[in-house]
Amino acid sequence: MATAPLLEKPAPSPPTPAERERRAARLRRSVHEQLTAYGFLCAAVVLFALFSWWPIIRNVLLSFQHVDFATGGTWAGTANFEKLLSDPLLATAWRNTALFTAYALILGFFVPFLTAVLLNEFRHARAYFRILVYLPVMLPPVVVALLWKWFYDPGPGLFNEVLRTLHLPAADWLDSSSTSLISLVIVSTWANMGTATLIYLAALQTIPGELYEAAELDGANLWQRLRHVTIPQTRFVLLVLLLLQVVATMQVFTEPYVMTGGGPEDSTVTVMFLIYRYAFVYNDFGTASALSLLLLLVLAAFSALYLRVTRHAKED
Repeated sequence: MATAPLLEKPAPSPPTPAERERRAARLRRSVHEQLTAYGFLCAAVVLFALFSWWPIIRNVLLSFQHVDFATGGTWAGTANFEKLLSDPLLATAWRNTALFTAYALILGFFVPFLTAVLLNEFRHARAYFRILVYLPVMLPPVVVALLWKWFYDPGPGLFNEVLRTLHLPAADWLDSSSTSLISLVIVSTWANMGTATLIYLAALQTIPGELYEAAELDGANLWQRLRHVTIPQTRFVLLVLLLLQVVATMQVFTEPYVMTGGGPEDSTVTVMFLIYRYAFVYNDFGTASALSLLLLLVLAAFSALYLRVTRHAKED
């Protein structure tokens, strides 16, 4: 039996000149947008490489040179590192930096978190308290250091005047090696706690209210809600800010430089302050670069830990 011939699909008609013009216009617009985007990206990459990566590479090169900016540097091998390791002040600087970081974690880590918990409990005027907590962050660090240096002044300083009013003995806040470092930690905590507090507060507000309601129905008090609800729900934010604070506090410089000058008895000489002293007091930029490289390696280890933690959190 004969079959009917298959219907042939009509051939597409060639595009009209108007359609070709529209397609060409869309192509030109797409190419223009892509070139503009890559142009902005290339500019950002160039600026980042110029002001971030090149100084790091330059620092690595300087750490293996005897640097004389008048005539150029000469290759020194590991001489800068040998000189650095033979300096007894190096161990003091690392110890002071480690102590500052530890004290800052005790104060600067828990105080902002507890402050955020208290602010989260407020039902009225919460915005005003946020502004009040964040105000110190808006002050320049040098201004904060000079302000607190007056607070700590052994003569007319605010704190000692308060102690005298209470008939208590005045304290040598910055003039004693036993109290100078912790005094700087208090300044750093006060100046920088605003940002951490707001981050914690934002994390607390993402916790479902049903969890707190269930805890209250079970008779949980504030401490029990904090232990069994708040901390488990914000443990990722707590860990991330802990690592970031370690990286930040190990680079402390402004407070020792402005308030104590590294004293008394080198009790506030930190690694960053020792780098400054090598570079701009001793004019030994090679040794300063070598110490900067050691600090970079330590901070890179904490940064790698931070990236690992955040990557695992995203995968979970």
